[in-house]
Amino acid sequence: MNRTIRDATADDLSGIAALYGREVLNGTATFELEPPGRDEMARRFAAVKRHGLPWLVAEIDGVFAGYAYASPFRPRPAYRYGVEGSIYVEEAARGHGVGRALLEALIERARAMGLRHVIGAISDSETSAASIALHRALGFRDAGVYRQVGWKFDRWLDVTLMQLDLSPGGAPPEAPGLDLTGGLA
Repeated sequence: MNRTIRDATADDLSGIAALYGREVLNGTATFELEPPGRDEMARRFAAVKRHGLPWLVAEIDGVFAGYAYASPFRPRPAYRYGVEGSIYVEEAARGHGVGRALLEALIERARAMGLRHVIGAISDSETSAASIALHRALGFRDAGVYRQVGWKFDRWLDVTLMQLDLSPGGAPPEAPGLDLTGGLA
């Protein structure tokens, strides 16, 4: 098995939209209720890239296996050193280290940008034990739980918040952080 992590391109958007659409319709990793089409995913892709943030694709033996991206944590300037990571893995690729490889690559990109925090917001705490365990294994700490905050599939869902501090010593930033008006400061 040959696993590759690379930067996503516009050519990946159909696979990205299809995977995300299946999760919207059948899963609880997102609280969206209607799958966005390829054009909407292209808009989201462009928004991430405008901030200079990574959007990555995983392949196994040359076949699309999942994706991950970082987005600004919050829009206010004081949050410019934090990003939220999002990861989606094809069902057939789960259990093959794809999620871990994507998250590790996302963390390294954030660190190289001089960012301070990567936040995970993992929905449906009941069925996301593997995702929570993966985040913990990579150094994320529990930051809290939003209890029964989402209603999907006729039930209330929690969101577990996790945080990775890329500079735990608390030193002042050495990079300008994100320009939350559209690009890097």
